[in-house]
Amino acid sequence: MHKYLRAVGFSKVKKREELQDIINKVVESTILRADENAGCSYACGKDIAADDEDRVYAELYVDFAPNAGVCVRGEFDDEGSFLYEYYFPYLRGSHISSYEDVTIERHMEKESYAGVCDDLKVGVSLIFYLQNMIPYKRLQSLGRLPVRGTSLILSSLCTDGMIMMPIIKNEHEKERIKKASYERNQLLNQARNGDEEAIESLTLDDMDTYTIISRKIHDEDVFSLVDTYFMPYGVECDLYSILGEITEVGSGENRVTGEELFFMTVECNELTIEVCVNKEDLFGEPAVGRRFKGVVWLQGYINFPE
Repeated sequence: MHKYLRAVGFSKVKKREELQDIINKVVESTILRADENAGCSYACGKDIAADDEDRVYAELYVDFAPNAGVCVRGEFDDEGSFLYEYYFPYLRGSHISSYEDVTIERHMEKESYAGVCDDLKVGVSLIFYLQNMIPYKRLQSLGRLPVRGTSLILSSLCTDGMIMMPIIKNEHEKERIKKASYERNQLLNQARNGDEEAIESLTLDDMDTYTIISRKIHDEDVFSLVDTYFMPYGVECDLYSILGEITEVGSGENRVTGEELFFMTVECNELTIEVCVNKEDLFGEPAVGRRFKGVVWLQGYINFPE
């Protein structure tokens, strides 16, 4: 059972038979076009591509909540029958997170892919689970890789989150933080190009920051000092622990189970990430201006050229 299935409203699914019912709904709604019979009141569809060896890959998806649902992947055989391979829950984002180029690598155990994006705003390499595999396979078969000049939409699923109050800042402090962030990004860009002075300056800034925090941490809470962070979590490469400001909040329910979900747009290290979490897994009441803290499974949708 996929751990993040509960994030899209299927927290009560425990048995293989119950999971098979969900997979059957997705297949019936997309391949058999039985939308009304399957109760498909949200988006559902499929995408198909063939590779160099004439294997026909298919990606079938159904939204069981607004922009969130289950995707089933597999192949079509020579007789046109769909052969199921695996599934995963998803959240379809709408905000562009980065314009940096992305490197894509295949996972070892199955026909799925991870994306790697080196965005200066975060300071670490972003590794995410690729949502739209089929367009990538299509470009691969046409020999049009690598693709440059794409944009990336990041979304995530969460099974354990917390709402925190914001750090109060006046306009002067906001401008100072914005200016410092811009200057740091400039230094990071220069350091990436091999500028030794920029590397030294960044090293000294990090040492100063460490010294200041080490002194203040004795008297202040760490979350009153750290406004936002984005850190790898555990041994899975696409899991991250994040803390960021909520800029948009929405809610919806899984139309099959009736479970309520929260949808949040979070600004984390100047990176826009959309988060979907089950109401039962979120401590606190989300609101614009408050902060979200949690461990998320990062997914990415690359806007490939047509």
